[in-house]
Amino acid sequence: MDLNAHTGWITFSDLWRMSCSSRWSHGLGGCGLLVLNLICINPLAAQSTTTNAPLLAQVTTRKTPPEPIDPASLKSIEEIQKLRQVSELKSLELPRPAQPADIQVFPKAIDWALRHEEIRNSTQRDALLRVTRQGLNRVTAAEKKQAPWLAPGGQHVLGYVSEVDESIQPYSLWIPEGYQQESTDRWPLEVVLHGRDNDLNEVKFIDQHEGKTLKQSPKHFRLEVFGRGNNAYRWAGETDVFEAIRDVTRRFRIDDQRINLWGFSMGGAGAWHLGVHHPDRWTSVGAGAGFADTIVYQKLKEPIESPRRELLRIYDAIDYAPNAGLVPMIGYGGSEDPQLAAAQTMQKAAREAGVEIPVLIGQGVAHKWHPESEQEFQAFHDRYRQSGRVRFPLNSKIRFTTWTVKYPEADWLKVIRQEFPYQLSTIDAEIKNDADLVEVSTKNVAILSVDRQAAESIRIDGSEVLPLRNAAEGLLPDVYYELRGNGWKQLEYKASRDVEINDMRHKHHRLQGPIDDAFTQPFVNVTGSGRAWNSGHEAYTNWSLKRSQQEFDRWLRGRPPAIVDNGLSDEILMDKNLVLWGDPGSNTVIARIVDQLPIEWTKDKIVVNGKEFSPQNHAIAMIVPNPLNSLKYVVINSGHTFHEAEFKGSNAQLYPRLGDLAVIRFVQQEDGSFREDIVENLILDSRWQIPQQQSVENQK
Repeated sequence: MDLNAHTGWITFSDLWRMSCSSRWSHGLGGCGLLVLNLICINPLAAQSTTTNAPLLAQVTTRKTPPEPIDPASLKSIEEIQKLRQVSELKSLELPRPAQPADIQVFPKAIDWALRHEEIRNSTQRDALLRVTRQGLNRVTAAEKKQAPWLAPGGQHVLGYVSEVDESIQPYSLWIPEGYQQESTDRWPLEVVLHGRDNDLNEVKFIDQHEGKTLKQSPKHFRLEVFGRGNNAYRWAGETDVFEAIRDVTRRFRIDDQRINLWGFSMGGAGAWHLGVHHPDRWTSVGAGAGFADTIVYQKLKEPIESPRRELLRIYDAIDYAPNAGLVPMIGYGGSEDPQLAAAQTMQKAAREAGVEIPVLIGQGVAHKWHPESEQEFQAFHDRYRQSGRVRFPLNSKIRFTTWTVKYPEADWLKVIRQEFPYQLSTIDAEIKNDADLVEVSTKNVAILSVDRQAAESIRIDGSEVLPLRNAAEGLLPDVYYELRGNGWKQLEYKASRDVEINDMRHKHHRLQGPIDDAFTQPFVNVTGSGRAWNSGHEAYTNWSLKRSQQEFDRWLRGRPPAIVDNGLSDEILMDKNLVLWGDPGSNTVIARIVDQLPIEWTKDKIVVNGKEFSPQNHAIAMIVPNPLNSLKYVVINSGHTFHEAEFKGSNAQLYPRLGDLAVIRFVQQEDGSFREDIVENLILDSRWQIPQQQSVENQK
C-alpha cells in the first residue's frame, strides 16, 4: 500500500486492493469491504511536505481486537450446560403456530458452535452467552404455554425440522403489526438472502436477528434464511430456502402469489440462481452484486472438459437468463465494484433473448449499497409485491429455457424428460384464445406436461392437433405428451401415471443426478454388516464415508442419518435416498442391486464402459434410481463431490466434480488419508445408461 506523498491520503485503489487480498478480505461474496476501524488520516500530516513520514504517525490507533479464548472452556459454563440438556420438548403444549423447533434451534446452535470450536474470541463468547440466555428464556415461556417470540411487530428466529437430514434449521421472521392469526387475510412475504460471512454459524445468525429492529418496519412478512451457511444457496442450501418458505406459509397466512426474493453479494448470486431457475415462484427478484457465471467469476481456463462443462450449467444463472422474461428482475452493483459486471452480463444475456433486466449502478461506491439505488431497488419490489402474480387467466406466452430437469417448470408447462441431459432445452408456447389452442415449439424435450386449463387442444412442433382440456379422462391436473419416432403423442391416464412413478427409470425431475443432487433430498447413509471383498477398497470407502459425514456436519450444518444394512426398513426404503457404502460382500443392499447397475462388479474386477479396474485400488462412485424404489436415488460410495477446500475457498466452487458414474483410483498416504485420481467420469443418458450418442446435434 502506498500513501500518496502529496496529500497523505490512502487512494481508493489502495483500499480496494487491500479489501480483495486474502489478508484483508472479510469474505463477503468475492471482494469484501475493508472496514477501517477508527482509522483517521491526520489532517496536519496531509499538509506536511515530508514524503517519508511513517504511516503510523498519520493514523490513529486501531480498535482493540477481541480477546482470544479457549473454546474448550465454554463447555463448563452452567447456563450452556443447562441449555444443551434441554429435551426434545415434544410434550410441551405450545400455542399455535409455535413449534418445538423454535426452542430446539437454540441448543442446536450451541452444540454445533462448541463441537466445531467456532467460538474463538470474547466477542463470539458474548454472543454465545446472549443466545444461550435467549434459549433458556424460551424454555421458561414454553413451560408456561406461552410463545412471546410470535408477537406481531418484531423480528425473531424460528426453527423447522429439515426433511433432508432431520436437523433443526433456523430462519429469521419479521411478523408485521396488525397480523392476526385468526384472520383470513393473506399477507405478502419478502425473502432475503444473506451474503458470505466466514464466521457465520447458527449462534451468530441468531444473535444478529433475534429481537433486533429493522431500519424500517415492513408492512409485510420478511423472511431471512440461514441457508445452512455459506453455499450460495446451492444443494441443501437451496432446499433450505424452500423449506423455510414452506414452514412460514404453513404457520402463517401468506399470499403465495406475492412472494419476492432478493439478496446482496453471495445473496445476490443466490437471487440470480433461484430467480431464473424457479421463475414462477416469485413476484419479483433482485440481485445485488452477486456472481452469475462460474467460469468468469472463478477465472476457469477454457475450454473446460466434459463433463465438468455440462455440470457447471446446473447452477450458472447466465445459462438461464432468458427466463427473466417470466418474472420481473432487477440488478445492482456499485460503480467501483467488479461484481457490477455480473449484473451487466445477465442484462446482456437476457437482452439477447429479447428480455430487459434493469441494472442500477451506485455511483462512487464499491461492494455496498448506494442509498439512492437501494431505495429504488426496494421500490421496484414494493410495486410488484402490491400487484402480485396473476394466477388466472394463465400467462398467454411462455418462453422457457433449462439445461436440466432439476429445473423443469414455468407456470403451466413442465419439461418432464430431456432427450439429452445437460443440453439446451427450450419451450416456446402461446395460448391462442380465439382458437382455444396452445401452440408449442420445443427443443431437446422428450416428454412435456401441460396444465389442462390452458386450452381445449394443443399442437406441438407442428404436429397434428391433440386434445388437452378433456384428455386422459380428465383425471390428472396435467396432460402428458411424449415425442416418439412418428411425432408427438398424448399419453392416456395409465401411461401418464407410469411417467409420474418413473416406472421405466428414466431421468426426470428429482431423479436426474448428478451424485450431489441426492443430498438435496431426504437421505440416509447405509453401511455394511458383512465382510468386505477387498481390504484396500474397504479402507478407502470407510475413509470417504467419514470425510463425507464430517464435511456435511460442519459445512452444511446437519448430521447425516446413518443405519446398518440389516436395519433398512420398508419405510426408509420408500422415503429416503440410500447412500450405500462398501461392496457387494460387505453391504447386503449393494448385493441386492448390483446386477441392475450399468456396471460389472465382482471380487476381482470392476468393469465400466468396457474398461477393467482392480478393486484393490479403484472404487466406484455413482448415482442411479433405486432399483428397489424407482422414485428415489441410490448413491454408491460417495458424499458430495466437492470438499473442505472448496467450502473454505469460495461458494462459487461448490459445483459437481463427478457426474453420475465415476471410477476413482486411490492411494493411501502415510497419515491414513487417500489421494484420489478420477480415471473415469460420465454423465449417464436419459435412461441412466452409459451414453452412445452425446448430443442433439449428433442425432441430426
